[in-house]
Amino acid sequence: MSQYQGKAPAIFYGNDIPSPCYVCEESRLQANLELMKKVQEASGAKIILALKGFSMWSTFDLVKQYLQGATASSVWEAKLAREEINQEVHAYSPAYKQKEIDELVELVDHISFNSLNQWQHYQQQVANKGVSMGLRVNPEHQEADTELYDPSAPGSRLGVRAAELEAWETQGNSFDGIDGFHIHNLCECDSFATERTIKAVEAKFAKWLPQLKWINLGGGHLMTREGYDVDHLIQTLKTFREKYDIELILEPGSAVAWQTGPLVAEVIDIVENQGQIAILDISATAHMPDVLEMPYRPTITDAEEANEKAFTYKLGGNSCLAGDVIGEYSFDQALQVGDRVIFEDMVHYTMVKTTFFNGVQHPDIGILKKDGRFELVRHFTYEDFKNRLS
Repeated sequence: MSQYQGKAPAIFYGNDIPSPCYVCEESRLQANLELMKKVQEASGAKIILALKGFSMWSTFDLVKQYLQGATASSVWEAKLAREEINQEVHAYSPAYKQKEIDELVELVDHISFNSLNQWQHYQQQVANKGVSMGLRVNPEHQEADTELYDPSAPGSRLGVRAAELEAWETQGNSFDGIDGFHIHNLCECDSFATERTIKAVEAKFAKWLPQLKWINLGGGHLMTREGYDVDHLIQTLKTFREKYDIELILEPGSAVAWQTGPLVAEVIDIVENQGQIAILDISATAHMPDVLEMPYRPTITDAEEANEKAFTYKLGGNSCLAGDVIGEYSFDQALQVGDRVIFEDMVHYTMVKTTFFNGVQHPDIGILKKDGRFELVRHFTYEDFKNRLS
């Protein structure tokens, strides 16, 4: 059961919170962080925040009390990590330009390269700055359910395969200067997927593991999901870390902000075309792009599949894209213009992917504090839209 199902806080239906608005519940975020603290203490592993999944920096004063830093996929994310968390900053990108390396070496503590070519090209400059270097490796072991999010799918551009490392050494080259391996092949997976991945890494890369200082197991460890076997994760990580006497790093994004808050929307019109269509003040393509990309069906508070309740509606966004449709849902009561529709679990991997497409009003961002107060931390304006362009 989701945290809102049948129990949506009345505040979400009143005027205390604007619409549209992403709302992060501070108490739920803290609960996730408390669990991650337990995992770190019991396993000896280090957990850092993947900014690609959750970059709501107004919460970072809380986040940095529990996690040990952040990982960045770009210069801008690295700057955000350094400015707003200022603990360990790690970086990984499929490829770097020279000007990006020039900036990153002043910002990060770890940097992982996606290819031997990139490492060769930048290793001296990075080493001169004392930044720890790693290689992203591809264990060629698939765990993700959706191919779009599967880094180990056949033909993947992400990570160096074991065969490439073997060929490199056969040519007389060494890995001097490489401190660690970065492995990321999970997506909202359980602890047993982590265990299988570790076994795959050992099967493919065993000969190189003893010479490493650290291994980064990437993200996708959904340890804050209900039913996740946290104790199994702890034991799996502890066993692996102790076997190789190595620093072990995890960098979850979704797990940090999992089930920490909704996207509040409002019905602004209802039209008829082979059924009732409710048009909302949000857009799937602009504000919930995974709905169209995966596709993904959001959970709505007090709503079910079509025809399971008395009143069924197709829910559509307020952009000109014909396919800006969220799906069909049923409700106990007929929807009216002005009613609130609460899309659950919209804080991770949603806010970070939004756009200003069509100039549709961008959702505000707010925090529901532990004492019940709502704090509006960002309201977007025309100038924000205009300044995206030139």
